[in-house]
Amino acid sequence: MWTHTSWQGRLLAHPLPARDRLRHYAGWCDAVEGNTTFYATPSRETVASWAEQTDPDFRFVLKLPKVVTHERRLGDVTEPMRAFLAAIEPLGPRTHALWIQLPASFAPADLPVLTRFLRRLPDPYRPAVEVRHPAFFTNPRSTRLLEGVLADATAEWIPFDTTALFQDRPTSDAERDAWTKKPRTPLRTHALTDRPIVRYLGRDDTARTVAGWQHWIDACVDWLREGRSPTVFVHTPDNADAPVLARRFHDEVRARVPDLPPPPEPIPAEPSTLF
Repeated sequence: MWTHTSWQGRLLAHPLPARDRLRHYAGWCDAVEGNTTFYATPSRETVASWAEQTDPDFRFVLKLPKVVTHERRLGDVTEPMRAFLAAIEPLGPRTHALWIQLPASFAPADLPVLTRFLRRLPDPYRPAVEVRHPAFFTNPRSTRLLEGVLADATAEWIPFDTTALFQDRPTSDAERDAWTKKPRTPLRTHALTDRPIVRYLGRDDTARTVAGWQHWIDACVDWLREGRSPTVFVHTPDNADAPVLARRFHDEVRARVPDLPPPPEPIPAEPSTLF
């Protein structure tokens, strides 16, 4: 996302060489979803440049390659996983979680495959699983089975909250596009580990996005008071103001948990002038 077109020259300086783009994003937010790793495993050199541009406490939540999760469905994945883990090694502690996004066809009957996969993940990598099959949300037995598998592996369940988006009909082209692509999964706010991860998708209207995240403000406040360390990713269909909204979310939580450190200080998008 740090190359998102609508941020260039407005939130982030432009033009920037590739070696500086993530550094400028990291002035807005201290975590990022590694979505591009789903499509291709990056080179070790590319990942090393990500490490150079971020502090050791910056959080990468890296999506596993689709060959692992969607094509081979977690089976016979020794070689692609070995290549992926070798590539991301330069990130060191910045790898906050391995994001295992499973297709909607991955059902409760497939949980033994997930169990075997999680048991083979090496330390210190922490897995976080996103499921989309309806039964995991609507069938209490399937919910308990998945929670048991994840608890045994100290793995988190990542909710993707799209309830605000689907509350009523879309009102923009970006919202209409999101309606055709995003999953309609029931709301889930239960954390399994000390490092919950939330993916929230609002609307292109800021007021509706803010109204839709209030239950996550409450959840994060509770988690922080319990000693947990949540990571929240704020999206809108067009993502034009996502970094600004992420910082607003952080500020709303911090207003209720004053000990929470402030967000990073953005690097100015334009050079300072005397007048």
